[in-house]
Amino acid sequence: LQAVAAFAVSAVASQWERTGKPFNPLLGETYELTREDLGFRFISEQVSHHPPISAFYSEGLNKDFIFHGSIYPKLKFWGKSIEAEPRGTITLELLKHNEAYTWTNPTCCVHNVIIGKLWLEQYGTVEIVNHSTGDKCVLNFKPCGLFGKELHRVEGYIQDKHKKKLCVIYGKWTECLWSTDPMTYETYKKSEKRGGEQKKSKLSEDVIKSENDEADDMPEVQDTVQFIPGSKLLWRINCRPPNSSQMYNFTSFAVSLNELEQGMEAILAPTDCRLRPDIRNMENGNMDVASKEKERLEEKQRAARKDRARDELEWHTRWFHQGTNPYTGTSDWLYSGGYFDRNFSDCPDIY
Repeated sequence: LQAVAAFAVSAVASQWERTGKPFNPLLGETYELTREDLGFRFISEQVSHHPPISAFYSEGLNKDFIFHGSIYPKLKFWGKSIEAEPRGTITLELLKHNEAYTWTNPTCCVHNVIIGKLWLEQYGTVEIVNHSTGDKCVLNFKPCGLFGKELHRVEGYIQDKHKKKLCVIYGKWTECLWSTDPMTYETYKKSEKRGGEQKKSKLSEDVIKSENDEADDMPEVQDTVQFIPGSKLLWRINCRPPNSSQMYNFTSFAVSLNELEQGMEAILAPTDCRLRPDIRNMENGNMDVASKEKERLEEKQRAARKDRARDELEWHTRWFHQGTNPYTGTSDWLYSGGYFDRNFSDCPDIY
């Protein structure tokens, strides 16, 4: 469960500083990734346009895991910021251990969408449940607060089915995650208070910002995570490539995802986003062509939607269907199977 918690936090970490607006997926658009070197394959599909929902499914090539879920954020506009509250359930099945875990990602907030520098914040409670044992991990992604003391901080614990705390987890979602036993953690916290590290700050008029058009600047990042002696490192973020800031702050993994290598076009589904003309032209530096292709694709999608409405036809997803998550009992998008048989004859013409 500690490793699964680290996995969940690491997925959130990949979003750090990635404030660029992505391409809006077209209804029916897919993405496939097979990494034999890493032992997995992955397929995703845009299953709904209003609201926008992306469903995904991944499995180990050695039949050791299944990982699936949907990305379905509910957006709220707060004047100077946009909050994305996740609605989709994430499910991980570890087949060799006969274990299944589910969780929902924290809320993501993008600050300064009108003026100022954009910056990301993640906050909220994430509960990771082991449905095989009843154990649960509760992670609290802390909001930064007025002075930014809690910026990026994550604290939580793992408890068994009898609600006995087994360990405490702490760190930053932008940096690292550690675990220690509850008694050691409480002892450290008490000594920290006795040491006078909790200082009271007085609010002054120059600190309190008026609720006008001023930007909400990102607070200064505090010192790195305070290591508690005896803690075990669960995860540490990998450094991003040197040119990351010129590549939309992508990670090394993300930078490679849109590569269209020789021979791929013959085996990919015709709906794969590597074949999407506006993205491909932008990737090749043809910005004017990319802009025109984007307009054409959006108009084609609108026309197809009008045609379906006129003929009273419903859109049918190709690789996923709505069903019930077997572990949570809630509505979920489930993989229908068959993608890797590579029968793409009935794929829609979306490009």
